[in-house]
Amino acid sequence: MSVTIKTPDEIEKMRIAGRLGSEVLDYITPFVKAGVSTAEIDKLCHDYMVDVQGCIPAPLNYAPPGYVPYPKSICTSVNHQVCHGVPNEKVILKKGDIVNLDITVIKNAYHGDTSRMFIVGETSIRARRLCEITYECMWLGIAQVKPGAHLGDIGHAIQKHAEANGFSVVREFCGHGIGAKFHEDPQVLHYGKAGTGIELKPGMIFTIEPMINAGKPAISELPDGWTIVTRDRSLSAQWEHMVLVTDTGVEVLTLSAGSPARPDIVAHLLP
Repeated sequence: MSVTIKTPDEIEKMRIAGRLGSEVLDYITPFVKAGVSTAEIDKLCHDYMVDVQGCIPAPLNYAPPGYVPYPKSICTSVNHQVCHGVPNEKVILKKGDIVNLDITVIKNAYHGDTSRMFIVGETSIRARRLCEITYECMWLGIAQVKPGAHLGDIGHAIQKHAEANGFSVVREFCGHGIGAKFHEDPQVLHYGKAGTGIELKPGMIFTIEPMINAGKPAISELPDGWTIVTRDRSLSAQWEHMVLVTDTGVEVLTLSAGSPARPDIVAHLLP
């Protein structure tokens, strides 16, 4: 595993890209409502990234080995869709839906990757709780990040909280290193054993993006070659931040004016 330590110049570029990615989510928030298609949301985000921010939408035509090129500019995963949901004019948001919008921009050759959950109108108590617990899982993972900690500390904190609340962790997808490349080492598992995995060092940048299911962890891939769903059709939620290991702890690079506040559960864990 070859983990790149980012230079001060690279870190500054990642700060900019991360903030811009988060600002796309700020911009799109008022448009996420019943009656809007995920294709419309994708178009709005695309135009904002390109015309307002001067960014490149990283997912558009992205084609890792074994995949067809991704056809849209963002991912929109609704209800039982776990991740990589392809925007579609036939997918119309309705009251009670939960949807993850996953944004990755490229600015000055560096990536900014982040996602948030949105609730369309009023939803069930279980759906809202799933979104809230998943948000807490992400932040509990972030709170483990500091020099000398291990990747397994992140996964352990996430898994422990998810399962204590009756939910399950998706195993097949994970966080990842990021920089000039969309996906780099290390792989950041959202489950595992504390004290295992590589040691974290200042200058590492990676994503923490737990996918948490209301039912069982098993998943399936749809025929489009991208969209992942829960096999039991239970609801799934995901949040994502991009983080930097600093000399003293962690810096979240994907914050902006509209970012949700940190949950109370990490108040004693983070400065």
